[in-house]
Amino acid sequence: MLVFGKNVANEVLDSKEKIKQVYIQENFKDEEILKKIKQNKLNIHVLSKFDMDKKISGLHQGVILEIEDYKYAQLDDVLNLENPLLVILDHIEDPHNFGAIIRTCEAAGVDGIIIPSDRSVEVNGTVVKTSVGTTENVRIIRVINIVKTMETLKKKGFWIVGTDMNGEDYTKIDYRGKIAIVCGNEGKGMSHLVEKKCDFIASIPMNGTVNSLNASVATGIILFEAVKIRKG
Repeated sequence: MLVFGKNVANEVLDSKEKIKQVYIQENFKDEEILKKIKQNKLNIHVLSKFDMDKKISGLHQGVILEIEDYKYAQLDDVLNLENPLLVILDHIEDPHNFGAIIRTCEAAGVDGIIIPSDRSVEVNGTVVKTSVGTTENVRIIRVINIVKTMETLKKKGFWIVGTDMNGEDYTKIDYRGKIAIVCGNEGKGMSHLVEKKCDFIASIPMNGTVNSLNASVATGIILFEAVKIRKG
């Protein structure tokens, strides 16, 4: 997997991530990153801007790292934690949304993010860059079937909180205990089957002309409300 950008490079170079290749653009000047590359005893491939741009379509800022593909966690890794807080993404498709949600989850101390293996963005270079490298600090779990996974969580004592504009005020919900918060698809929201499995539906009151929020923004608002209540 290719990851890119100065913030991501710094995070990866500071981690225990195995780096296969390093590509930097001609006249790359970031001394901190160059020092870390040298400390890690990594070989550098110096490329023209044209060749760097051919490698990835995103804003690489002159540095690209080739690392091993992301290693997903297992559902069992979170089931036996004490009162875990999980986030379930119901077929999020935009890598920028996914990356932003990962970053928010890391900041909130979420114990795991669950995504489906079909019709959903996976952890790729764009996701890593948008998350500012925080993918390494959050358990991300891929499952075959979201609905069956929700059933498993409920059997283990989890309460499932869905998100939709027609739910109850998100500040009125008790988020203590084992909680999984569901974030729906950017355009369609939660699927009907997923919504049926939810114990509560949280809604963020809108006072302006906009009737919905970006998936990552909505997730962040509800997540930090949950964190506040869980600490109270």
